Amino acid sequence: MEVFAAVADVGSLSAAGRILGLTPSAISRTVGRIETRLGVRLMLRTTRQLTLTAEGQAYLSAARRILADLDDAEQAVSDQGAPRGRLRVSAALAHGRLVVVPLLKAFVALYPHILLEISLTDVMIDVAAGQADVAIRFGRLPDSALTARKLGETGRVVVASPAYLARRGEPITPEDLHDHDCLNFSFRRAEPVWPFRRDGVDFALTVKGPAEANNGETLTQLARDGVGITRVGAFSAEDDIREGRLVPLLEAFNPGDREAIHAVFVGGSNTPARVRVFIDFLVEQLTGSQT
Repeated sequence: MEVFAAVADVGSLSAAGRILGLTPSAISRTVGRIETRLGVRLMLRTTRQLTLTAEGQAYLSAARRILADLDDAEQAVSDQGAPRGRLRVSAALAHGRLVVVPLLKAFVALYPHILLEISLTDVMIDVAAGQADVAIRFGRLPDSALTARKLGETGRVVVASPAYLARRGEPITPEDLHDHDCLNFSFRRAEPVWPFRRDGVDFALTVKGPAEANNGETLTQLARDGVGITRVGAFSAEDDIREGRLVPLLEAFNPGDREAIHAVFVGGSNTPARVRVFIDFLVEQLTGSQT
């Protein structure tokens, strides 16, 4: 089929032979064997030109389609052993921007044949349904057929801006939060309660305030702007605390709850190389990291 398509494209046995590294007689024999097998003439040959018959046109169209499908299949199979192709990665907004994205320059340099497509969203992406190749998840993982690799874990911290504390005062005990504006997550599954620990006993308080958000980065920004007090992943507030834009509160009552961070993907022997090397890269860069 490749020989026949080459002859049809260039209109010459000798030219097709030069392209394919074959002699004109080898090209002629190949086309002749196809015609003999099919029992029809595919080409009309004169001393000056080659003309495709109607059967030849139909065969050429089918041959090109089959060769394209074969090329796609070989590309897919070869990707099992070599890191190339499009890699779709989903990560949470704050963690993606602050932790994952800064690593991607090094990954792209290591694997220039991988086209990295990064999506930052706090919407749950269905990896099993093919919406992403890799998703980075926080907390307890539901039972599923997906494979998970642990990347690290993070704690939580209660924070407010110096301006807010100057205006409203600093809460000394968790119960003082009832008199403050508390900024919470808007997830349907999340209850408006914050956990604390006093003298080894865990308890939780219901909090409320003027704003909610579906991601920690927005809550951190609202707290930084003096809108209220929030409780977010420590990585979200780390830079702001270090530079004095946010102040950690009620640390004596911190229950020490931590969330595991996993990369989830469709595992197994057929996992594409591009997925395997990305997971290994994340594990190498992040495993053991605790914030």
